[in-house]
Amino acid sequence: MNDGNTALYGVFGHPIHHSFSPAIHTAAFEAVGLNATYLAFDVTEDQLEKAVDGLVTLDAKGWNLTMPHKTKMCGLCDELSEAAAIVGAVNTVVNDHGHLTGHITDGAGFTAMLRARGFDVKGKRIVLFGAGGAARAVAVQLALDGAVSLSIFNRTLSHGARLADLISASTDCDARAFALSDEKALAEQTAEADLLVNGTKLGMAPEPDTCVIADRSLLKNKPVLADFVYNPLTTSFLKMGQDAGCLTFDGLGMLLWQGALAFKLWTGQDMPVAAVRQRVFHQ
Repeated sequence: MNDGNTALYGVFGHPIHHSFSPAIHTAAFEAVGLNATYLAFDVTEDQLEKAVDGLVTLDAKGWNLTMPHKTKMCGLCDELSEAAAIVGAVNTVVNDHGHLTGHITDGAGFTAMLRARGFDVKGKRIVLFGAGGAARAVAVQLALDGAVSLSIFNRTLSHGARLADLISASTDCDARAFALSDEKALAEQTAEADLLVNGTKLGMAPEPDTCVIADRSLLKNKPVLADFVYNPLTTSFLKMGQDAGCLTFDGLGMLLWQGALAFKLWTGQDMPVAAVRQRVFHQ
């Protein structure tokens, strides 16, 4: 029950009606017995600064950012985590009596999800498809967590090259970019990869039959496969991996674990991820 001691959290986005964050965090607060509430706020880009001021005035303990606010929020923070500074985006803010620290939990949530299932990216060779917002955050975190190499395949090569250059300049990871259409490079890089990550929208409804790779023989060394897409839960990419005997990770895991890291930053407690997944998504 909300009362005068209820801690306030929330998420800013535009649009925001599709967000699962309120359901995820409400379930987590209830599961661990915290007196807290989490609300979704539809905020346009020109309203963001005033909205942040409002939550600071209300002493909200923290909030999330989704599109289109992740970049602009960087300039409104007093401090940024290492990953947020490199990526140039913030999706989680911790408010310590007006001192705002910005974090990006997309990438850290992704690697935490992998570790929870026994896969550590340190020393691994990784192929990433995509170079957009979430893929950018994941790519940086993979490098920060010790991936030895990162091969980025993107439809627009120049976008992938900029991300590879950023990672090479900021970390010790050997990052390189290739065109998604470069079949020779794809065959060479996947042959040595420990992990393949789909960071594109290929495979997402309403086009679930699309896939970033067309040749199952690319999976003959049985790399781990992970997908950002969670609708459908088992994408064509993951189905191909399962048929080849690969360990696979669906996009719902990433969604939950990036929320779990925000929850930890705010409360100091671990989110019961499995319980929240079952309660919210019945999975």
